Amino acid sequence: MKTVEQSKTCGICDQAKYRGIHLYNLFICCECEQKMIHTEPKQEQYQYYLNKLKNINQPKLYS
Repeated sequence: MKTVEQSKTCGICDQAKYRGIHLYNLFICCECEQKMIHTEPKQEQYQYYLNKLKNINQPKLYS
């Protein structure tokens, strides 16, 4: 039996990836996860990651 992996869009880099984690309703690829872990609060990327992570608590509204 063959397993088919589906790609998902990373909520940080907006690219289709196969491996990563789900944090509530947000998918984060392995590469972005590692970058976020190693980013210091003094770096300018830190604010970018914070803004992207704000999407976690915002429910999607489908009409």
